[in-house]
Amino acid sequence: MSHIESQVAVPTMGTPPRTFGDRTAWWQYGILLALLAFLYYDIVSYLAVNWYQDPNFGHGFFVPLFSAWVIWSDRRRLASIPVKPSWWGLVVIVGALGILIAGVLGAELFLSRTSLIFLLAGLVIFFLGWAQFRGILFPWACLFLAVPIPAIVFNQITFPLQLLASQFASSVLSMLGVPVFREGNILNLPAMQLDVAEACSGIRSLMSLGTLAIILGYFLEPQRTSRRVLLALASVPIAMLANGFRIVATGLTVHYWDPERGEGLFHEFTGLVIFMVALVLLFGFYGLMKWTTKLWARWRSPKSA
Repeated sequence: MSHIESQVAVPTMGTPPRTFGDRTAWWQYGILLALLAFLYYDIVSYLAVNWYQDPNFGHGFFVPLFSAWVIWSDRRRLASIPVKPSWWGLVVIVGALGILIAGVLGAELFLSRTSLIFLLAGLVIFFLGWAQFRGILFPWACLFLAVPIPAIVFNQITFPLQLLASQFASSVLSMLGVPVFREGNILNLPAMQLDVAEACSGIRSLMSLGTLAIILGYFLEPQRTSRRVLLALASVPIAMLANGFRIVATGLTVHYWDPERGEGLFHEFTGLVIFMVALVLLFGFYGLMKWTTKLWARWRSPKSA
C-alpha cells in the first residue's frame, strides 16, 4: 500500500463511522445538516405554526428547549460514555426516511413529524453508538410530547372527556342547588345553555399539565424513576378534576352572577386560575407521595432500642 493510500480511511462494514471528535469530518456533518434542513424545513416550520395557533399544543415550543437543556446539563456524564458507532443506526435512519415518505405521500403530518425524531435516534446510534443513545433516551423521548397527536386519535379522546366533564359538572351543580338538565355535552341552565365544547373537554390542560409533570419530575426526582412516573400519571386525574370544577365555576357564575361572564375573557381567566389550582394539586400530590414514602420507611425500619 502506498503512502498516500495509507493516509485515507476507507469505511467498511467492519469500520465504525467517524465520530464528532474527528475534526476532519466536520464538513460531512455540515452536509448532513443541510440535507436535514432540506428534508424537514417545511415540516418543522409548519409544526411551529401549529404550536402557535393551537392552544392545545402551545407547550410544544418548550419541549425541544427542555430536551436540549437536559442534554447540555448532562454533558459531562455523556462525555464519559464510550463512543462506539454502530451500523445499526443506518437501519434506523432508513426506517425513519421510510416513515417520512409514507407521511408525505399520505399527507399524514404525525408520521412526517415523528420521522424526524426517529431519524435523530438513528444518527446518534450511527455516529455515537447505542450507549450514547441510552444516555439521551429521556430527553429524546420527551420530543414526542411536542408532536400533536393525529386528529382521529384526538377526536376519540376529546369526546369522551367532554361527556365526562359535563356529567361531573351537572352532578356537582345539582348538589349545589343549581337546576340543570344535561343533554350529552350540553348543560341547560335557567339563565342560558352551556356547551361543553372541545376546548372545554380538558384535553388542553391534560396535555399541558402532563408535560409539566414530566418536566417537574425530572427536576424534583432525578434519581427515582418510579416517582417521576407516578407524578406524570397523577397529572391525568388532576387535570380532569380541575377542568370539571372549571365548568362548575362557569355554571355558578352564569346562574348567580351574569350569563355573559360564562364566555369571553372572564371564562379564559377562570381557565388560567383553574390550571394554577391544578398545578398546586400536582405539587400537593408530590408532597403526599414523599410523606407516605418516609412514613413507610419508618414503619419498615427496625425500632430503636
